[in-house]
Amino acid sequence: MMLLIVFGASFLAYNLQALSSDPLAQFGESTDINKDYLIQRTIRELQLDVPPPVRYFFWLRGVIAGLWGQFTLGETRNNLDVIETISIAIPVTFRLVIASTILAIVLGITIGMITAIRQYSRFDYVTTFISFLLFSLPIFWVAVLLKEYMAIQFNDFLYDPDTQAPSSLGLSSIVIAGLVGGLIMAGILGGSRRKFFTVFAGVAFGFSSLLWALNATNWFVNPGLGIVGVGVLAFASAAVVTQISTGLDDRKSLTAAMAAAAITTVAYYPLQELMGPGSSGFNILLVFAITMTLSGFAGFLVDKFDRRIHIRTALITAFMGTLPIIFDRIMREFGGYMKSDAINNRPIPTLGQANDLLSEDQLGDFWVMTLDGVLHLVLPTIALTLISFAGYVRFSRGSLLEVLNMDYIRTARAKGLTERTVLVRHGMRNAMLPLTTILVNDFAGVIGGAIITESVFAWQGMGQLFNEALKNYDLNLFMGVFVLGAFLTVMANFVADLLYGVVDPRIRIRK
Repeated sequence: MMLLIVFGASFLAYNLQALSSDPLAQFGESTDINKDYLIQRTIRELQLDVPPPVRYFFWLRGVIAGLWGQFTLGETRNNLDVIETISIAIPVTFRLVIASTILAIVLGITIGMITAIRQYSRFDYVTTFISFLLFSLPIFWVAVLLKEYMAIQFNDFLYDPDTQAPSSLGLSSIVIAGLVGGLIMAGILGGSRRKFFTVFAGVAFGFSSLLWALNATNWFVNPGLGIVGVGVLAFASAAVVTQISTGLDDRKSLTAAMAAAAITTVAYYPLQELMGPGSSGFNILLVFAITMTLSGFAGFLVDKFDRRIHIRTALITAFMGTLPIIFDRIMREFGGYMKSDAINNRPIPTLGQANDLLSEDQLGDFWVMTLDGVLHLVLPTIALTLISFAGYVRFSRGSLLEVLNMDYIRTARAKGLTERTVLVRHGMRNAMLPLTTILVNDFAGVIGGAIITESVFAWQGMGQLFNEALKNYDLNLFMGVFVLGAFLTVMANFVADLLYGVVDPRIRIRK
């Protein structure tokens, strides 16, 4: 059935694309003396004298030839191999879309489920308003605003174009940012009116003070976390992971998580030896392997009972605590990177996926290249995350609300289980069932690219290939992109069917 679906979809797509455009229209008003020759050459090259349904099977012949090792998708109109062209575009698209997809899923599902738990609270109302607002915004408009305010004006802020000196945040900007941060945090924590204003005042003052300190030390020009920042984030991750996993009342799991945070913090300086200029992706994997191995062993030693839970908590904490170490190492390159001739004090790019003007020394430095790649990802990732995030918030909220009204949830509460156990082990797991299909299909759609976003930010990925194939009547390239997307879509639905049995043990494949 999967093969039949791909075959039928590709047949319809080929014929619709072939019939919907006219590659000879460009010669309609041409005055070239060799106009007739160009028309005949185009007809011969594109086989326009053959009906589209028959031409489809000419194209399909190269696909079927894969059975005896001669698989081909043909050539583009520029005489490039379609498979090679797609293989170049896939990594670009994957790098662009995968980060935003993961962020949207994690943040959207987490916040959506929190709003379901706190239904009709102040936080629910604020989140619902924001999610509907983001869901209604066109991606191209969001992308243009991000380029203006987070790239052009932020670059102007980092260095005053007149004095070439670091700019400073004004007192009004610091106060406004603090008030906004306090309002958001007070809305998240909710509670009584007194608690709301207490949290609002505390967070507003704390956030404003933090911004003032960062501004006074020129942190925005020479950023970094240091061992203090890494430690704070590691121990905060330990508390969050423990609360979600077993609850802070489980002292053994909390001890395992805190031990993992301590190991990650203590390893900050020794790990710097593994992250020199000549590093590679292997060094990053090695850093994670060291911290997670030591933390997993610490979780094993905490208690002989429930070791699996303690090890899991320690491993997740170690992973979350190691991320700031990697980010800190990348951020330490920011000052030198920004002052280089290729950047000229404007580090946030608005176009492309890499800077081709970097020096040979910079191109050979793994951390500089990583920083360059991350900075090129910032704007498109934010744009895609904002739009996708809103949908996940709505889907996960509705799914969990439906589950919380089930009889087995009331039974679990009647048996005396803690609210955290009821929500995490019974509610959220069952709420993931309807989300499974959406999640798997979104990951399959990653390869399809983001046509509008790639166009706005000038990324040469799958979306741009698809767009060019449509505009240039390049049927071979069009079919290559389309068939890959169709195949991944049917495979995603197949995987979703299998995952149903994993998420819900009641679902099994019957003979």
